[in-house]
Amino acid sequence: MPEPTKKAEAPAEAPADGSGEPHVEPEQTPASPEAAPTEDKPAAPAIDAPPSEDGQPPDTRQDLTGLFLEKPKSAEVIEGQNITFVAKVNAESLLKKPTIKWFKGKWMDLASKSGKHLQLKELYDRNSKIYTFEMQIITAKANFAGGYRCEVSSRDKFDSCNFDLAVHEARAADTGLDIRAAFRRTSIDGKEDSGELDFSTLLKKSSSFIKSNRAVQTNTDCNVDVWDILKGAPASEYEKIAFQYGITDLRGMLKRLKKMKKEEKKSIAFLKKMDPAYQVEKGHKIKLEVQVANEDVDVKWLKNGQEIHPTGRYIFESVGNMRYLTINHCSLADDAAYCCVVGDEKSTTELFVKEPPVQIVKNLEDQMVMKGERVELECEVSEEGATVKWEKDGVELTRDESFKYRFKKDGCKHILIINEATKEDCGHYKVKTNGGESMAELMVQEKDLEIYQSIADLTVKAKDQAVFKCEVSDDTVKGTWYKNGVEVKADARVNITHIGRIHKLTIDEVKPEDEGDYTFVPDGYAYNLSAKLNFLEVKIDFVPRQDPPKIHLDCMGRTADSTIVVVAGNKLRLDVPITGDPAPTVVWTKGQKILTEGDGRVHVETTKGHCVFTIEGAERQDEGIYSVVVRNPAGEDTADINVKVVDVPDPPQAPKILSVGEDSCVVQWDPPLFDGGQPIIGYVLERKKKRSFRWMRLNFDPFPGTTYDAKRMIEGVEYEMRVYAVNGIGMSRHSPASQPFVPVAPTSEPIGLCVDDISDTTISLKWRSPERIGSSELEGYGVEYCKEGTDEWIPAIQGLTDRTSLLIRDLTTGDKLQFRVRAYNTAGPSAPATLAQPVTIREIMQRPKIWLPRNLRQTLIKKVGDTINLVIPFQGKPRPKVTWSKDGEPLNPTRVSVRNSEIDSILFIRKADRTHSGKYELKVEIENVEDNASITLQVVDVPGPPEAVKIMDVWGFNVALEWKPPKDNGNSEITGYTVQKADKKTMEWFTVYEHYRRTNCGVSDLIMGNEYFFRVFAINLVGLSPEPTNTKDSAYIQKTGIAYKPPSYKEPDFSQAPKFTHPLVNRSVIAGYNATLSCSVSGIPKLKLLKKTRRSSSSSSSSSSSSSSRQQNEENMNSSSVTPAC
Repeated sequence: MPEPTKKAEAPAEAPADGSGEPHVEPEQTPASPEAAPTEDKPAAPAIDAPPSEDGQPPDTRQDLTGLFLEKPKSAEVIEGQNITFVAKVNAESLLKKPTIKWFKGKWMDLASKSGKHLQLKELYDRNSKIYTFEMQIITAKANFAGGYRCEVSSRDKFDSCNFDLAVHEARAADTGLDIRAAFRRTSIDGKEDSGELDFSTLLKKSSSFIKSNRAVQTNTDCNVDVWDILKGAPASEYEKIAFQYGITDLRGMLKRLKKMKKEEKKSIAFLKKMDPAYQVEKGHKIKLEVQVANEDVDVKWLKNGQEIHPTGRYIFESVGNMRYLTINHCSLADDAAYCCVVGDEKSTTELFVKEPPVQIVKNLEDQMVMKGERVELECEVSEEGATVKWEKDGVELTRDESFKYRFKKDGCKHILIINEATKEDCGHYKVKTNGGESMAELMVQEKDLEIYQSIADLTVKAKDQAVFKCEVSDDTVKGTWYKNGVEVKADARVNITHIGRIHKLTIDEVKPEDEGDYTFVPDGYAYNLSAKLNFLEVKIDFVPRQDPPKIHLDCMGRTADSTIVVVAGNKLRLDVPITGDPAPTVVWTKGQKILTEGDGRVHVETTKGHCVFTIEGAERQDEGIYSVVVRNPAGEDTADINVKVVDVPDPPQAPKILSVGEDSCVVQWDPPLFDGGQPIIGYVLERKKKRSFRWMRLNFDPFPGTTYDAKRMIEGVEYEMRVYAVNGIGMSRHSPASQPFVPVAPTSEPIGLCVDDISDTTISLKWRSPERIGSSELEGYGVEYCKEGTDEWIPAIQGLTDRTSLLIRDLTTGDKLQFRVRAYNTAGPSAPATLAQPVTIREIMQRPKIWLPRNLRQTLIKKVGDTINLVIPFQGKPRPKVTWSKDGEPLNPTRVSVRNSEIDSILFIRKADRTHSGKYELKVEIENVEDNASITLQVVDVPGPPEAVKIMDVWGFNVALEWKPPKDNGNSEITGYTVQKADKKTMEWFTVYEHYRRTNCGVSDLIMGNEYFFRVFAINLVGLSPEPTNTKDSAYIQKTGIAYKPPSYKEPDFSQAPKFTHPLVNRSVIAGYNATLSCSVSGIPKLKLLKKTRRSSSSSSSSSSSSSSRQQNEENMNSSSVTPAC
């Protein structure tokens, strides 16, 4: 079970303090290489380091995944000086930036101790892709000494390294040891003579002094075991021994010595106690168990010293001598010390409840805001009250004095608030939990001031009012009016107003000196809006009464070719002065259509001396040539006005994604079909995450091309793109969104490309998968070859292959070809993997070699009827010639089948018989080079019966047998015989000997007076012979000793006189009913019974007698008697 992690408290100014560490055994610190030099002092290797508390040697194993390129090393430093520990990690093969943690002891995370005495740094070299992590200890103190640990992780990879720091006190100016200064007192009242003397400083100083003055040491024998000396010494001598042998860590020495002297007392009440610690995840259940010596004993369970009573969450169980405490649905409140009490004995453990990792349910979304706006980055996590960490571009965000960043929690929601966004706030923001992270990009745009209505040129008469008006997008923007570069001040005639987004300059009773160029400049923006005020001076001339009409076409905005441009949606007003006496009539036409007053959006008005042409909300169809004709009796005049309506362009078509990279993509689109009457000056692009609703602008200035390289994306996240077209009028509506795409990087190149096999027309290549595939799946591999001396790469196959090997056929013999393999994914092909040099397509001569299987190197034994299938592999190029023979003769194809291939030869016998036995020889030959192998085949069968089984001698209860081996041994050595015997009376066979190896034997323990036959079976590797061989004669076991004389036998006399055992008894019966009389009698030989009545007599031979009479009456009343006779 992994040990639970606990935080240790330490003073903020120090990276670690011994008093703040939890009371646990420190980890073994492995011996490390030399420490990297620091700015102030190079770190030297630690010498005479104190032994570890548990007495085990330092751990020197090389464990975990080996992420470190350079590990921090153990070092020494003099108190008051600086030292730096360096760790380097090669991130070339890592998919994610490595994360590093520095610890002191087992638990203390030094990230929270960074400050005056501790600095943590991180550097990254983009060229070598190496991360350098530094931990600098500034002005080292004595309590900084101890064991440290550095851990680095990246996704599923992890590595750890232990190192030590030894801090020595600065030496005095003289080389001697100031004993008085070395003593210090433990009192804090400030008096020199108060408190107890503390010898620890003396020991530490003496250690440094002894190292530099080895002559002071009285015992330098490296074979002396200090711990044996300490174990046998009294406590009063500990400091003296420590001083003598240079032990500086007195407290560690005493702890270890106490542990060495401590003897484990055997528990009487407990057979098995609980482990020191357990760990369980929050919401799960755990069962604590102990084994007690007495099955009937009662136990108590305590939690932090308080007794626990059974509830739905705490369940007590007792099974035999096992006692269980089950805790259901563990919460953080269950993280405590538990104790099982039996009498005066206790079994204690500590339970650590591990919270499940907090997942991010709702990710952050990219945002684009204007400068000065409020920003809220919001995410949602899986658990309320969870702790999250916010980062900007990899740097953790904290609450500072200006409250620039505010962190808000609302249940499972966590919000990062930036009150007033600035350009410095642009970047990637990341929220981290212990179970995930989410990233979003914030883009802050400077506020662009848009001009909704510009000021227009005016032509006014004397005493008229001139009004210059403009409208901007921001109602908070102020501005200044200028006339011919001089600021305009408000007075009785000049009025300057600012209402919302509208700025006005009003001049009452216009005078000739008011004529000039007027400019409005918004404050804080590099804009200026200019217009001209033309003063129309009225002159009174004598005009004849018949004055032909005249059009004085002097309209604002008229170009040199009499074309007036109007923006779609805006109002066009042409005030055309006309003269003529009498007053002329005015007719406006567009094409053949006459425009009259009040005719919808386009209408005309005629006043004295003027005709006004107005277009309300100009549209694209209003474009064209308008004609104005003025007539009176004196004549007519005509003028043509070309009106051009310009608009924003049409939206482009949906963009196409040409390619994607690790954090970028290349997007392309076609120009819009209609440019709005103005040339396209550029395009604006936006992107958004597929599951988001917020679009982010990628460029603020119009991009002139139609192919854009979009960057700063997150690999593995799905995006969409859209485009706006921009001309001189404004921005079009957005295009349809592109097809969703995922930024992915091409894989790394395949590795280990090599030639597996080659022939005159083919080559076999093989390789391994790329080390880095990325977030996109691997689509396959493309294989190409190029003839030496050319640059044309020819695909070896159509399309891609999923395998990591390929056989390329139909090549030309003798060509020198270079081959390359590329891995493909969504991002496209990877860098190619190539061979070190071109390959010549030609079969390579390979000596023939037979690889005879091990089981065929000795005699192969098969039974008759078995199927034989021998596969003999061989090698050789080109394909060798294969020849089989048996005992020097070619094989008979009708009896043995042979099948050959390029790599092996198969000999097949469907049903073996004994004639197939022999020595088979295989020969493979290439030109004049050959290789041979021989196989000995032995086909075996059951043997025949033995011959001439004879009874050689019979004596006592024994018989001697002898026989000859069988003529047919079944092509296998006879391994033994089975001897059986049978009694002539029953002829039932019993085995006397089994697997008997000799051809004669003696059968003993036969029964006297019986006659026996014998038979013998032969045995070989296959089994018993089908038939035995029997002895022709039998062996009779003669009776021996004195003849038997049976004793005389006198037959006993069993006769017995008759005797009644149950006599007749008197009976009284009722007339008309049946009556029965019975008696019993015994006697030998068999008895006869005579039954008499007054009227009749009868006889019976039974030992019992009965007499029945039916339907009795008075006539039947008489006496009866029975007489037995032998």
